[in-house]
Amino acid sequence: MPNRPKPFSTEWMNVPDPVPERPRCLQRTANQRLVRFFGYFPGERTLTLLVILTLTLGSFWFAGPRGEAQVATGSSLIAQAPETPQIRFAAPRPTVEAEISTESLQVTDGSSGESVEAVVPDLNLQPLPVAEEPTTLGGLLPGNRILAFYGFPDNADMGVLGEYDMARLLELIQEQAREYEEADPSKPVILAFEVVASVAQQAPQADGSYLLDAPAAMLNEYAEFTRDNGMLLILDAQIGYRTVENDVKGLRPWLAQEHVHLAIDPEFAMDEGKTPGVHIGSVDAAEVQWAQQWLTELASEEGLTPKMLIVHQFKESMITNKSNIVPMPGVQ
Repeated sequence: MPNRPKPFSTEWMNVPDPVPERPRCLQRTANQRLVRFFGYFPGERTLTLLVILTLTLGSFWFAGPRGEAQVATGSSLIAQAPETPQIRFAAPRPTVEAEISTESLQVTDGSSGESVEAVVPDLNLQPLPVAEEPTTLGGLLPGNRILAFYGFPDNADMGVLGEYDMARLLELIQEQAREYEEADPSKPVILAFEVVASVAQQAPQADGSYLLDAPAAMLNEYAEFTRDNGMLLILDAQIGYRTVENDVKGLRPWLAQEHVHLAIDPEFAMDEGKTPGVHIGSVDAAEVQWAQQWLTELASEEGLTPKMLIVHQFKESMITNKSNIVPMPGVQ
C-alpha cells in the first residue's frame, strides 16, 4: 500500500482531490446519469471539512453565554427547596393522674423585662390508702416475721430439711434470723420448720391416693424438737387424690398442739386421670374455706391460740374461685 499523508495534516490538506473514475463495464443506462450527477459532489476531504465546520458553528449558535442560565424575558427564577414532610402526633395521654394546685401561679407581662421567681406547683402523688386486714386476736401475724426451712427429712432433693440434721438446721436458721433482725429490728423473727407430711408420688400407692404419709415417729420427733426450741412446726399436705378434708384430718394429732400449723400444696392436688409431678393441680376456694373453718374449730376445742393456714401458689390456676376466699376470725 503506497504511503499517503495522515488525515488533517498539511500534506493531506494540500493534496488535490483525485479525479473520479468511471466504473468499468457499466452499461449505458439511467445509472450513468446518476454517476455523472454524483461526480459534481466534492471529494471526501472537502466533505469532511464541511461537516466539521458545520458542527462547530452549530455548537456556538445553540449555546448561550458562558456561565449564564437562559431565563425567559421578564421572569424571575427562584430556587426553592422541597417542603419537608411533617409528622403530626396526637397529644399524649397522661398515664398517672396527679392533683396539681395552680393557685400560687401568676401570669406576668413578659415585655416588662422584670425577673420573676418561678413557683413550684403542689403535687399530690400520695397513694390511696389501702384497707388493712383485721388482726386476729392472739395471732402471730402481722406482728412477727416467720422464717421457715422447708423439706422432707433425709431427702436432699426435697429441700434444706433433708440436707442436715435438726441440730445443724437450727444453727443455720438462727444465723439467718440474725441477719433479718439486723436489717429490720421492728419485727421479731419466729423460726419454723415446714415438713412435708403427705408426699406426692407418681404411682397410685396401696390406697390409690398417690401419696406416702410421713411416719408418725418422724412427725413426733420434729414436733418435740421445735417445741423445745421455741419454734413453729408447719405440716405440708400435698393432697394427691385425697380431698383436702381427708388429708388434713389425718394430721389432727399434731395440729392439736399449740405450735403446729397447716400448709396446703395445691400443686399436687390432682383431678382424675392426672399424675402428681407431671401435671399441676389445684384446689377450690370452698376447700380453703373449709380448712379455715376446721382450724378455727380445732383451736376453740383445744383452747389454742389462732392457727395459721398457708396455701402455696405459683400459678393462678392453682386456686379456683379465689375471690370467694374471705378472712375468717380465729385463723390466719
